[in-house]
Amino acid sequence: MTLSEIMNQKVFAVVGNTVNPEKYAYKIKAGLLAHGYEVYAVGKELQSLNDIEGEIDVIDLCIHPAVGLSLLRECKKTVKCIVIQPGAESEELLAFLDEQKLPYIQGCLLVGLSVYAKKKGNV
Repeated sequence: MTLSEIMNQKVFAVVGNTVNPEKYAYKIKAGLLAHGYEVYAVGKELQSLNDIEGEIDVIDLCIHPAVGLSLLRECKKTVKCIVIQPGAESEELLAFLDEQKLPYIQGCLLVGLSVYAKKKGNV
């Protein structure tokens, strides 16, 4: 899945520190909400991806790779794609995703929002 295709999805789980305005996870969550996406925050708000009711289209990892890997290992949800933000990747995480045949890209949702996000209400 490309970044453009990801920005056409509707439901995002942002994994990281979504309560501190100085953190990228916060900025990504705020940007997604401002563009009308449905967003769930895991890390500081929800403890697990499994705490999210319903479907998740995209998981955005904006967290230490070991924590992201732990959350993905316990995740029982099916997703269309996982976005690994710069700094959230590790060889172990990538090996796990490949082994589990989970779709992912390494990229930045802030770039996706600035280039591909739909206008609020059109999502």
